[in-house]
Amino acid sequence: MHNNFRNKLPLLLTFCLFTSFLPASGSVLCPAFASDKYYRVARSYSRDGRTGTDGRSGRSGENQNVFVNGSPVNLDLSGKDGEDGEDGEHGDRPDCGYQRDRSHDINAPNGGNGGNGGKGGDGGNGGSLTVYYSNLADLRNISVRATGGKAGRGGRGGNGTEGCHCHKRRWEVKTCKGTPGSPDYKCTDKVYRCSDGNDGRDGSDGNDGSQGRLGTLSIVNSKEALAADRPTVQLAISELINKPVNLSKNKWNQRIGATSLLAPGSAIADDYLEFEHRREEAFQIVWQERQPITSFGNQAVTVNLSDNKQVEVTFAEDLWIDGSIKSEANLTTFTVDHAIPKKDVTRLAVAEFAEAGQNLNLKIVDLAAKSDAINTQFRIKLLAQDNLHGFSGYKTEYEGDIPNELVTRDYNRFTLALGKLKIPDDALRPGVNVDIEVVATRSLGIRSAKQTISWQGAIRKSR
Repeated sequence: MHNNFRNKLPLLLTFCLFTSFLPASGSVLCPAFASDKYYRVARSYSRDGRTGTDGRSGRSGENQNVFVNGSPVNLDLSGKDGEDGEDGEHGDRPDCGYQRDRSHDINAPNGGNGGNGGKGGDGGNGGSLTVYYSNLADLRNISVRATGGKAGRGGRGGNGTEGCHCHKRRWEVKTCKGTPGSPDYKCTDKVYRCSDGNDGRDGSDGNDGSQGRLGTLSIVNSKEALAADRPTVQLAISELINKPVNLSKNKWNQRIGATSLLAPGSAIADDYLEFEHRREEAFQIVWQERQPITSFGNQAVTVNLSDNKQVEVTFAEDLWIDGSIKSEANLTTFTVDHAIPKKDVTRLAVAEFAEAGQNLNLKIVDLAAKSDAINTQFRIKLLAQDNLHGFSGYKTEYEGDIPNELVTRDYNRFTLALGKLKIPDDALRPGVNVDIEVVATRSLGIRSAKQTISWQGAIRKSR
């Protein structure tokens, strides 16, 4: 609403100036608007200066491959300079106008803030040069200039403008009620004040851009161009089943002294790369999981050929895989023995709480039926309610891991022999209320997850 009012204000003021030359009947509302409502509302809005536009970054130099044969070669692979940032605009000085004694306090308009300067553009980087050679001495015939472009300067911040000052700090306005001369006639004097507006802030200068980097040199002792690298692939798991995918990686050694290899006066980074050899390896997956691959066909697998020629396989986070990897004759094979969706790992539930005393046991079932592949360890916290001595609260009777010898598994059903734990006999009696919390740690390969299972109830009497 305020912005619309501000936009319409110049038209309204123009209208008022124009109608001041008309008969009084045509300008009755303008003085009230211009001296009161305009001063109180519109003049409190001063315009801040616009922020300067950032300078464009310079274009990087061209990358080139060169096959040398002893003939002179001159190359300019320099990056372009970044552009300067634009200066911020100065803030607009508010229209302080005139001040008349009014029946309200007045806050004089603030000055406009200066706009911030735009950031300077970054200089473009020098281009990269790859040289294929048979005789290393031929590189001395190559003159290259691969300097980085200059950084653009940041724009200057705009100046803030001065706020308006009050013509009068304090005044009194007399207000009368009733009819003069009558007993109900009464006048009061009320004090009103004016506060100066704040000065606008100066805009901050924009940051300079970054200097472009020198270009780089790579050398290859070969007459043929290198094939492109393909060290990493990401495919659906179904695309890797018994279908080898080729991985490749060019190995480079880092050296120092690029400028000593090239013609005198060449400008390029002194660190350079020298090609050593090309590594190639094929990879495939052998599927031995009982579920068909169609159940997992859209799951992504990332395969990477490392610098030491080892193939690294990464499966999706929501898929647990157990298997083995083998490399032979430039073919790496990963055999999948088990594949389990993560959501099926933590589907344990209490099946039965039975017996009492040393025969007390808790039976837990794996609803996903994956326990033949997943390793499971249990930790338990057992609290018992002591009603015998008039104490109605629960007391912790055991907290710790359940030894493996007290856990038996029949396919997907676990039996936890709680009665064999070091728990007082009184806490194992029939009728005792217990609160049990079991934490199951499930693991397969490098993956693991925890599931908490809670159960409350009374130990039943033996039949």
